[in-house]
Amino acid sequence: MRFEGKVAVVTGASRGIGRAIAQKLGAEGAKVVVNYASSPDAAEEVAQAVQVAGGQASTFQADVGQLEQAKALIGHAIEHFGDLHILVNNAGIIRDGLILTMKEEDWDSVLQTNLKSTFNCSKAAVRHMLRKRYGRIINITSVAGQMGNPGQTNYSASKAGMIGFTKALAREVASRSVTVNAVAAGFIDTAIWDRLETMKDALLEMIPLGRVGLPEEVAHSVAFLASDEAAYITGHVLTVDGGMGMH
Repeated sequence: MRFEGKVAVVTGASRGIGRAIAQKLGAEGAKVVVNYASSPDAAEEVAQAVQVAGGQASTFQADVGQLEQAKALIGHAIEHFGDLHILVNNAGIIRDGLILTMKEEDWDSVLQTNLKSTFNCSKAAVRHMLRKRYGRIINITSVAGQMGNPGQTNYSASKAGMIGFTKALAREVASRSVTVNAVAAGFIDTAIWDRLETMKDALLEMIPLGRVGLPEEVAHSVAFLASDEAAYITGHVLTVDGGMGMH
């Protein structure tokens, strides 16, 4: 029960990696705000799973790519549960395409949902964390932000931006015992992976461990970085990719 008495916000928590993170933190005692953009039934299922696992949960709809909605999300956590200790910036989308055919709106929407949401939620949360002299911010980035993926200039740029953001913010807030870290996920068994059916064999050959990762494996890494065991780690990018991006 590493997170007993702790309050966590997980963005994009209605499915996939976000769902696994919310359930993991809840299972270890956290009070979790399950953020979602457009899937209230799925978010409610996650909240119920958190409660069954032994935690407390509340759902909150917000497009965290919009600053005022991100502020409302953080405000809800503090008002509903009385505090905020952990923020997991997980919300993300893909709009893949070669740059020659990529629409401007596909670039803008990916950067806003993936990168600007990280700024929005962190900006809203940091003031409270600095005042309390405690906080854990974990940003879910991707090996695409480290290696680059063809057909994903928008996604790769957003995830690389999150890495730079992580390191810069870590330096800004370290003196108040607020840590900022990132988890760079590889190919994980989510709905996005399912859409890559025709490419799976080729992609698996890129992974030294020879398999796709599980959302729970990302969640374990997030839980470690959110715990007091990781109090002396900040500005770090923990890669969870089966060895795909090693160099």
